[in-house]
Amino acid sequence: EDLVVAHHGCTLEEANHILQTSKKGKLPIVNENDELVALIARTDLKKSRTFPLASKDHMKQLLVGAAVGTFKDDKERLKELVTAGVDVVVLDSSQGNSIYQIDMIKHIKDKYPNLQIIGGNVVTAQQAKNLIDAVVDGLRVGMGSGSICITQEVLSVGRPQGTAVYKVAEYARRFGIPVIADGGIQNVGQIVKALALGTSTVMMGSLLAGTTESPGQYFFQDGVRLKKYRGMGSLNAMEKEGGMNRYFSNGDPDKIKVAQGVSGSVVDKGSILQFIPYLIAGVQHSCQDVGAKSLTSLRSMMYSGELRFEKRTNSSILEGGVHGLHSYEKRLY
Repeated sequence: EDLVVAHHGCTLEEANHILQTSKKGKLPIVNENDELVALIARTDLKKSRTFPLASKDHMKQLLVGAAVGTFKDDKERLKELVTAGVDVVVLDSSQGNSIYQIDMIKHIKDKYPNLQIIGGNVVTAQQAKNLIDAVVDGLRVGMGSGSICITQEVLSVGRPQGTAVYKVAEYARRFGIPVIADGGIQNVGQIVKALALGTSTVMMGSLLAGTTESPGQYFFQDGVRLKKYRGMGSLNAMEKEGGMNRYFSNGDPDKIKVAQGVSGSVVDKGSILQFIPYLIAGVQHSCQDVGAKSLTSLRSMMYSGELRFEKRTNSSILEGGVHGLHSYEKRLY
């Protein structure tokens, strides 16, 4: 008898107002037959206030992405993901310029034309062109530049990350295709470099791997709190099914494997709720010192020549770091 409901068709603001005034924990949404069609919880309001910058769709639901490969089985996985309501798929490949990925992109666009696709990885304009011609929606850039990746060392394949980002972004922007810098990000300064070189966003695997919310358990070594972190190309990862498929072992444990990554550990960075605001503030300070009011302005300054990249000598690198002190403590946030 004390049940408070809202009717289907009401706005989110109206539903939230009813929830607040009723002092209830949950608000059922019913249709004209008094059948339940949705449910709004008070915790949703708290989450909206706590995470105002969360990525949401027009239904105020969190955007969800998923990684898929280019094997035949991945098409069935893709079907299930679309049914579940996935917003974007990332084609998971260390070398995206392949007929397998191009065929997968065409398959997705033919069967699910409204599904967003991020292709890659690529490091040259020609590689980017092939995926853009296949109607990809975004690109990941990077090969062998990740902290746990040894592709460049072992196979002599890859490209310096700054050059790769600049070359691919300069070409992709002509078609309105956003670029993601994947690998090589160790601090705020490198995030800003990637953004200034034309990328729209960055991946931060190792940078976020030590946070509380990342997968894995903490352990202590020599008095330091750490978390394990491994590359998909490492032998440890290849022993798992996903790693085997990605690097052509085809699930055969006896097949010769060529490691393209390592397993290691990263230092505890605390909660992501404190670490991400630190990174955002750092990017803002950097843009302020450069004289850019926005990231769009930052990229425009680079393409116009107003913002310049200069080589630094070994002396200048030493000069730009901490020097002349007997001892010091370096705390970043």
